[in-house]
Amino acid sequence: MPQQGYNHQTNGGQSKNPTRQNSSKQASRSRGQKGKKPRRHRGIIATLWILFASVIIGIFVFLFLIYNGVIGYMPQVEELKNPTDRFASVLYSSDGKEIGRYFVGTGNRVYADFDEVSPHVIDALISTEDVRFEDHSGIDMRGLGRVLVKTVLMGNKNAGGGSTLTQQLAKQLYSPNSSGLLSRAMQKPIEWMIAVKLERYYSKEEIIKMYLNQFDFLYNAVGIKSAAHVYFGKAPKDLKIEEAATLVGMVKNPAYYNPVRQNERTRQRRNVVLAQMEKNGKITKAELDSLSALPLTLNFNRVDAKDGIAPYFREELRRMLRAQKPVRENYRGWEAQKFIDDSIAWETNPLYGWIEKNPKPDGSKYDIYSDGLKIYTTIDSRMQKYAEEAVAKHLGGYLQPAFFREKRGTKGAPYTTDRAELSEIRRNHLVRNAMKNTDRYRMMVKAGASKDEINRAFHTPREMKVFTYNGSVDTVMTPLDSVLYNKHFLRTGFMAMDPLNGHIKAYVGGPNFSYFQYDMVSTGRRQVGSTVKPFLYTYAMEEGYTPCDEFSNTQPVLTDETGKVWAPRNAGSARVGEMVDLRWALTNSNNWISARLISQLSPPSLVRTMHNFGITAELPPVMSLCLGPADVSVKEMVTAYSAFANNGMRVDPMFVTAIADNNGNIISEFSPRHTEVISEKAYYRILSMLLNVVNEGTAHRVRSRFGLTAEMGGKTGTTNYNADGWFMGFTPNLVAGTWVGGDERFIHFNTMAYGQGASMALPIYGRFMKKVYGDPSLNYSQSAKFDFPADVNLCEKEFYGYYDEEVNADNNAEDTTMDGVFD
Repeated sequence: MPQQGYNHQTNGGQSKNPTRQNSSKQASRSRGQKGKKPRRHRGIIATLWILFASVIIGIFVFLFLIYNGVIGYMPQVEELKNPTDRFASVLYSSDGKEIGRYFVGTGNRVYADFDEVSPHVIDALISTEDVRFEDHSGIDMRGLGRVLVKTVLMGNKNAGGGSTLTQQLAKQLYSPNSSGLLSRAMQKPIEWMIAVKLERYYSKEEIIKMYLNQFDFLYNAVGIKSAAHVYFGKAPKDLKIEEAATLVGMVKNPAYYNPVRQNERTRQRRNVVLAQMEKNGKITKAELDSLSALPLTLNFNRVDAKDGIAPYFREELRRMLRAQKPVRENYRGWEAQKFIDDSIAWETNPLYGWIEKNPKPDGSKYDIYSDGLKIYTTIDSRMQKYAEEAVAKHLGGYLQPAFFREKRGTKGAPYTTDRAELSEIRRNHLVRNAMKNTDRYRMMVKAGASKDEINRAFHTPREMKVFTYNGSVDTVMTPLDSVLYNKHFLRTGFMAMDPLNGHIKAYVGGPNFSYFQYDMVSTGRRQVGSTVKPFLYTYAMEEGYTPCDEFSNTQPVLTDETGKVWAPRNAGSARVGEMVDLRWALTNSNNWISARLISQLSPPSLVRTMHNFGITAELPPVMSLCLGPADVSVKEMVTAYSAFANNGMRVDPMFVTAIADNNGNIISEFSPRHTEVISEKAYYRILSMLLNVVNEGTAHRVRSRFGLTAEMGGKTGTTNYNADGWFMGFTPNLVAGTWVGGDERFIHFNTMAYGQGASMALPIYGRFMKKVYGDPSLNYSQSAKFDFPADVNLCEKEFYGYYDEEVNADNNAEDTTMDGVFD
């Protein structure tokens, strides 16, 4: 076969077919290339593995350095073991209610232990924020992987985050606000390492507890305990499933899921949380369906230092706790009496300056804003509520409208139009001073504004919010008009106290703390009028006088200590020219008899008597003191009158019974302080007369208007021009005092119809006591009696039973101090 021979022939060992020869060479080269390619790929792969390992090692080294504090910020071990917890101090009433908190800024955080939190909150939190919380050690690798793949690589923004609860806690506890790209890039790995350390030092339960105590739920609700109170008005252990889901839903973004402003949006977020709980087996499908259909219902309680009950009490207590030892140089010239009061309080009251007097075991001082103290006050929340209601009802519903009617259209209102009392020049001076006391004036002066600019600003109408008893309203008026508008509002002070142990049960320092913060119970002092007379009569009883001793009911003409003639006025006209006994005189608050009595006694001794009763104010040792020109606080007067209710034993007011630390350990306890000020014989004599003031005299409206049948004593008081109205009342187990008047002495009613103590002040007491007796949970009974000994002799010659004596009292008569008492 020639063709085949041709194909297989060779010529000198070489193929004679060039095509075949080329194919053979190409195949040979191909085999050589195939042998080299795997070696090159192996090099690339090895390089990639080396790079990958280097990155992994670098990451581990990087995290190791962060973990050990070489790079970035890592808290000290001791700080990690004992994080600095800042908790608001909580005030509790005597009946176990929370009445307020001390905190600064957003520091309204109150500690809640794990067992104080509803299990629904725990279930909702883990199901929504960290479903593998029980399994990881601070970092959820599966979660990070999901974020890397779905969020980073696939761009799915709804894939969720990878932060565990422990990482979120680390951020809350230790991460500062990041600024700049580098600091933001460093923040996350630092949080990871802190989370790992937290998992090392704390159990899962403790981490959950710390997380719930740290989170800010808005509206000054920091921590689960505050949030439960603010949004639902309950303790965290009492939260229902849907309520727990609402709060946990806020964790994602409390500003966006704000249940107050965005109810429907927050309800939908709540339902997402409920769905997560069902997915993780915490609730059933049936529960999910029924709970998701519920509306989002709140019991919103905004927490603010000015809100809540007893704000004046809380502020006075705060001042007392934080008081420094008085140094005269730190007081202005006009604060001489305040320096005296504070000095006495520093020496005699363990609560005054408590922080300075009671250092921590390590020598540092307690901070009422961050140490989470538990302060157990003497306030009864029910009685406080009744006191505030009584003030609002009487002032807002009756007295204030009458005052506005009287002053409407009057030039110079709210000041008096009596130019013998207040000249036009002095009135303008008072208005200018009021203007200078405003924040607007001080800020303009600080900014360098001229007098003309300031005057123009105060006469330019502006939009503003003003107080009314029906709530604040928006209006337009000049700043000057707003100053005068606020001065139209009558001020008040009311305090009720247990006369046996000094526990303050109710304390109202003004009509509204948000607008009128000056406290007229402890800080303010006003002339006491005829409420001073029981001190005079007690002094007389100690000197041997009896309720039956008689005096001529005619105007005395006396010479005072300066040689001037003093002829005091009298409001009533009953029994003029007759001989009247001291019982009748005090029952009807007769000025003439009081003047005759002090003329036979010693004004300096009356001063000592009043000081023994607990009145610390400087008192002038003059005869006119018997009519009450002295300035005294409501708190001092209640303290003094406690002796009339407690067998002659004065008791000092108690604000607090105990203070405990954040863990409930008692730091300080407080006990009553008693002082005997009335002898037994004098006590029953003065008591019988004060009971008669209510039964037959100027305080009879307690019976006729308010229907109170309880055995009680009391005394009304009114000062010149109706500037001050007082009523002091007491029963065997409660003593109370109330004052009503204008912001200044020249702001008052023109007539006694509204301006006397029986009209201005007594109704607050009457309304309060009626509510107290109407609440069976308070255990105050109108059947309580004063215990008069069977053999007591109220008069030297013969016994006059304090119920049997016939008196011809003019029940509408009221008392006044004399005109120009300081002239």
